Amino acid sequence: MEEMNRRKFIEAAVGTVAMTGVLEHAKGNAERPKIKIGLIGCGGYGMSDVRAAFKAGGVEVVALCDIDSQHLESSAEQVEKMQGSRPKTFKQYSELLESPGLEAVIIATPPHWHALMFIAALEKGLDVYCEKPLAYDVRECMAMVAAAKKHGRIVQIGFQRRQSKAIQQAREFIQQGNIGRVVQAEAQIHYTAGIKDTTPQEPPAALDWDLWCGPAPKLPYCPQIGHVSWRLEKEYGHGHLVDWGIHLIDATRWILGETMPRSVQAAGGLYYFKDKITTPDILTVQFDFETCPVIWRHRIWGAQEYDPQVSNGIFFYGEKGTVFATDGKWVIVPKGKDAQHQVNEVPSDMATEQMAEFLEGVRLRRQPGCTVQEGFYSTATVKLAMIAYDLGTRIAWDREAQDIVGHPQASKRLKREYRAPWEHPYRA
Repeated sequence: MEEMNRRKFIEAAVGTVAMTGVLEHAKGNAERPKIKIGLIGCGGYGMSDVRAAFKAGGVEVVALCDIDSQHLESSAEQVEKMQGSRPKTFKQYSELLESPGLEAVIIATPPHWHALMFIAALEKGLDVYCEKPLAYDVRECMAMVAAAKKHGRIVQIGFQRRQSKAIQQAREFIQQGNIGRVVQAEAQIHYTAGIKDTTPQEPPAALDWDLWCGPAPKLPYCPQIGHVSWRLEKEYGHGHLVDWGIHLIDATRWILGETMPRSVQAAGGLYYFKDKITTPDILTVQFDFETCPVIWRHRIWGAQEYDPQVSNGIFFYGEKGTVFATDGKWVIVPKGKDAQHQVNEVPSDMATEQMAEFLEGVRLRRQPGCTVQEGFYSTATVKLAMIAYDLGTRIAWDREAQDIVGHPQASKRLKREYRAPWEHPYRA
């Protein structure tokens, strides 16, 4: 009973610290000169990032950019209500980057646009908060890492699970050796994907579909590959693992202290949403890291799960016990027949804390925790999985050569050629 009371006290204290941290950010930043920021990509996640920035405090949104005029107008109205002044609006990101006084940008477009925007912002001397995944292909990611090193600006990648107090506590508990050597880890996110109309049709009048596709292949428009739903289209989002699962792969790497896997193999397919989406609705991947194998699984077709409480999270199986971690909770499963689960529920405001860390980095000229290199590791890891899945083969990664070895066809898929007139930023 004494141990249980101590644990509850720690949980309550950490929860209070989490919320106090957010409030302190806002209180302290309100008295400082405001950082002038711009947003490129005014969809749901872009505006979520803007709200997180306002909650963190000490910012002024001076410019917005989107290729959907309705998104742009709606976002400008929302920002005006939040800060009392209307930001300038642009269709071309290159014009936004010329905004007088601009200090930092948030990039929240689909990933096939990330690399060009990211590098252009750095070349303009701006700091960058970029949503995950880092980019669409691995070679783009390498070009972004090189650009960040060259220009020395402040960069934060949007892996918000690193701000989860539950995941932070689980990480500390595991790294202190409390479950012994980790022999295996398993991550999973099972959910029911919403499928929209897949009939090719004219895009909405407000949407410049050609510019939305940009350097990626231009597919015939349909609602299922347009706003939001592009995540499950192979040419744009490359599926559930790359879009959402990457958060848990990043958290797993972070907890294990890993960079890239030595090899990857994958199996799955389209068994329910055939002819509706182009990425697997069932997938299992094995990432062979130095520490241990990490298994990824997803079912996105609407299965009735045996225990929905673990449908989104990570298991760490150690010699002396098991830990399950998810956004707001982590559970210790001691070894032993009658051992009771120790449940730790810990609230967090992950989006605000991730943004606050970036803004503090901008003010202090200090790199935040989720650097572009970390973004590369997580993005390249899940992209290797999709290459292995697409080719139906095990692939090996050479960390020194930064290449897939022994499989020229797989290595070629590390880079996707750009659609004219755009040019791929990677140079060998």
